[in-house]
Amino acid sequence: MVRIKPFQGVRPPKQYASEVASRPYDVLNSAEAKAEATERSLLHIIKPEIDFDPIADEHSEVVYQKAVENFQLWQQRGWLERDGKECYYVYAQTMDGRTQYGLVMCCHFEDYLSGAIKKHELTRPDKEEDRMIHVRNQRANIEPVFFAYPDNAEIDAIVNRIIQAPAEYDFTAADGFGHQLWVIDDEQTCNRITEIFKSIPALYVADGHHRTAAAARVGAECKANNPNHTGEEEYCYFLAVTFPESHLRIIDYNRVVKDLNGLSSEQFLAALDADFVVEKVGEEIYTPSALHNFSLYLDGCWYSLTAREGTYDDNDPIGVLDVTVLSNLVLDKVLDIKDLRTSKRIDFVGGIRGLGELKRRVDSGEMKAAFALYPVSMRQLIDIADTGNIMPPKTTWFEPKLRSGVVIHTF
Repeated sequence: MVRIKPFQGVRPPKQYASEVASRPYDVLNSAEAKAEATERSLLHIIKPEIDFDPIADEHSEVVYQKAVENFQLWQQRGWLERDGKECYYVYAQTMDGRTQYGLVMCCHFEDYLSGAIKKHELTRPDKEEDRMIHVRNQRANIEPVFFAYPDNAEIDAIVNRIIQAPAEYDFTAADGFGHQLWVIDDEQTCNRITEIFKSIPALYVADGHHRTAAAARVGAECKANNPNHTGEEEYCYFLAVTFPESHLRIIDYNRVVKDLNGLSSEQFLAALDADFVVEKVGEEIYTPSALHNFSLYLDGCWYSLTAREGTYDDNDPIGVLDVTVLSNLVLDKVLDIKDLRTSKRIDFVGGIRGLGELKRRVDSGEMKAAFALYPVSMRQLIDIADTGNIMPPKTTWFEPKLRSGVVIHTF
């Protein structure tokens, strides 16, 4: 059982929606945000260091206070307005002709602490703390987290009915991805959505582990500071967009390495032959065809690497993952890269950039070799979360990203 509720969203008027809504804080650096931010952009609130010249330290107190100041200013100027009643919202994203429909809702922090909201990644305390300061200072969840839930036919039917009406927002962002929002303000429908989710056993963090952990910590902090805490206070809830699992698609998350650990290219390929069937493909980009098949780009040429039977464990939620196979058999065994989180000899490239980006980084001389992986499935992610396991670093890449500022939750 999970606890959710509708809420009075703070969001831009229709005419400002496409300008206010921005990419999330963690997909662009400060210089990129400064270049991208227009006058009304939410980037001034989620990356307020861009309002200083030169750009300020994003973790400084003056920057945290600037975020609060800008959030208040956006409301005073009418660029963000509060809905008059508690609502749910349908948020749709379209990429490459494919649309996924999620429900914007508030989730209870205790469900995260109890494990009813399940995670699949570890978080870093410093990043948690940074997000926690923003939530605490703003008394708001400015950016949503990205959850999945097991498919439910009745929720599908409700969403399908809602989207027959014209959308409140309907815009295409600069990256070509479409975004639409519908407001669910009918009390009977809202009550029914809340009831249905009481029968859903778990939600799954798809993207936004640090934001989720930070929101839960703020909720626990507010609880500790309130002797009359009931568990229904607005601070108990945080902002999420929750999609049926069948709507979501994880794309590949690839690796590039700086060196071959002292091996020549020939020695490296020979070492791979112990655990992989190595086939030279040629100069045309080669995309992995199935689980346990990898692409290698080396010396201007693409190779197919297929892990030999017995080198992986398809009955183990972690052992079946291609990130595990590559880490164990290549990065650790051959290249002596032990810790993916700290090693300076490896970098990670989201699949949204395409395999051409791998080729570019190797051809430029910056990197020596690149590996492309077959994407993880939602079923694999859920199996890992259900068994209490943690995925290796940089395993999943969800696209499109949620736009920040479409709806905000305050408490």
